[in-house]
Amino acid sequence: MAEVRYEAASRIYPGSEIPAVNNLNLDIADGELLVLVGPSGSGKSTALRMLAGLETINKGSVFINDVDVTLKPPQDRDIAMVFQNYALYPSMTVAENMGFALKQAKVPKAERRLQVEEAARILDLEPYLDRKPKNLSGGQRQRVAMGRAIVRSPQVFLMDEPLSNLDAKLRVQTRTELADLQARLGTTMVYVTHDQVEAMTMGHRVAVLKDGLLQQVDAPRTLYNAPKNKFVAGFIGSPAMNIVDVERVDGSLKLGSVDVPLTPSLTAAVAEQASSDFSVGVRPEHIAFANDGFVGEVVVVEALGSESFVHVRTHHQGAEEMIVVREDGQSAIDRGDQVTLSITGPVHVFGSDGERLAD
Repeated sequence: MAEVRYEAASRIYPGSEIPAVNNLNLDIADGELLVLVGPSGSGKSTALRMLAGLETINKGSVFINDVDVTLKPPQDRDIAMVFQNYALYPSMTVAENMGFALKQAKVPKAERRLQVEEAARILDLEPYLDRKPKNLSGGQRQRVAMGRAIVRSPQVFLMDEPLSNLDAKLRVQTRTELADLQARLGTTMVYVTHDQVEAMTMGHRVAVLKDGLLQQVDAPRTLYNAPKNKFVAGFIGSPAMNIVDVERVDGSLKLGSVDVPLTPSLTAAVAEQASSDFSVGVRPEHIAFANDGFVGEVVVVEALGSESFVHVRTHHQGAEEMIVVREDGQSAIDRGDQVTLSITGPVHVFGSDGERLAD
């Protein structure tokens, strides 16, 4: 059990002037499952490896339970890491793979066996202890890699995209098992993924990174409902938030020829801005087909059974804009239909600097 803290931590790779992780300040609570998420090159894996001791920290510090581990080697940090590629020994059985670190630490054989069997029970691996990795499915191999981490009883689990090699159905199943496992063990876990759906469904809190900079760290619901800036708004949510650049004209913001409905507080915030350039963001579920509003043509209908995502081509300020609408799965809307759209839910407004205006 441990608290983790990054204090102005930066990593600059040799030959580069731009930090891969830049001035990261982040507190992770004891027993928390915190997910680091972002696009490729955002610095999320580098941040994890800095905590593990696998990357040098050029500036700042990292603490585990208020102990500065910045200069400590990985083996002295009491962490266990699960990698994307499992990293199992092919010549060893499941039991030998899971107990290898304990053997290296000279834990007695009988005690080692008990710890391996307990981890196997937790992970439903008991029938496979005598098998070699080549005789296991991808999901079973990943559980063996997790078991190898569990038997060590570390202060912190570090997971670097551990589910990315699994097929879609198995990923959903395994991420549920992993979140349940973390809740039962109560061990602090830092989990890296590029998949924002995975991040939103697993994390107690989610830290969003872009170009090495922390954009926002919050509970998944807060990230979704109150994104700090335009990047977070567009990155979090599937399908993504509809974001359209607009101008302030006579005190109002227009989408096409229609006024964007704003709350009184947002109207006041827009009026206070020096620039007349804004971006308006609306979630797909907050746009509906109506009799009045802005018009468009249906280009694609993604029918998923329980819901449909309707892609509508509209015109705004002389250019085409694609708007996505979340619709009932049994919708009769079809490609080529002429439709009228209306905003029915919360509107997010971002200033010229990309920051969200408070509403």
